[in-house]
Amino acid sequence: MATLKPLLLASVLLAAGMTLSACGTGGAVANARRSCHEVKIALATEKKSEVAGISSSQASALQSLALAQLLKAMPYAAAATSSDGSWNALQTAINESERVPIKYTAATLTRICQIADSTSPYL
Repeated sequence: MATLKPLLLASVLLAAGMTLSACGTGGAVANARRSCHEVKIALATEKKSEVAGISSSQASALQSLALAQLLKAMPYAAAATSSDGSWNALQTAINESERVPIKYTAATLTRICQIADSTSPYL
């Protein structure tokens, strides 16, 4: 009986670890999807800034709004990356948008979010 206790304890700890690691991955995907929701809002705003016929001041205002909207996605992307490092691409692409115009990161963000929203969200 005494030799069964360590074995039982090890089994319980192993099962708990496997369960918690599965929750972490699901949490990462949920955070990536939440981040992508914010990304899509920002990309739609950015697209409006590129419409022909709007003034440069309107375009600039929309681009600033798009960046602010995109930065709302950062906490969710960071949480996803913290749970699962493979989501670092999402966090990095959002972060790069502070230095590079969104129109240059839009394709990358769109593709990463397509993956996040897919039935097999693995990078």
